[in-house]
Amino acid sequence: MAKCEICGKGVTFGKQYSHSHIRTSRQWKPNIQRVKIIVDGTPKKAYVCTRCLRSGKVQRAI
Repeated sequence: MAKCEICGKGVTFGKQYSHSHIRTSRQWKPNIQRVKIIVDGTPKKAYVCTRCLRSGKVQRAI
């Protein structure tokens, strides 16, 4: 579910290392917000990452 509908940014997987060097799986989730945006002149609710909101790739509907 954690996927931006604008840029496609999603979950990234990796390893977490403890002090004793035991490896466990972990994931990094993007900051996804459900916001009302303008798409083709009509307002629509979409899941958008905060990077797209800040950079102006999306026009918010008020």
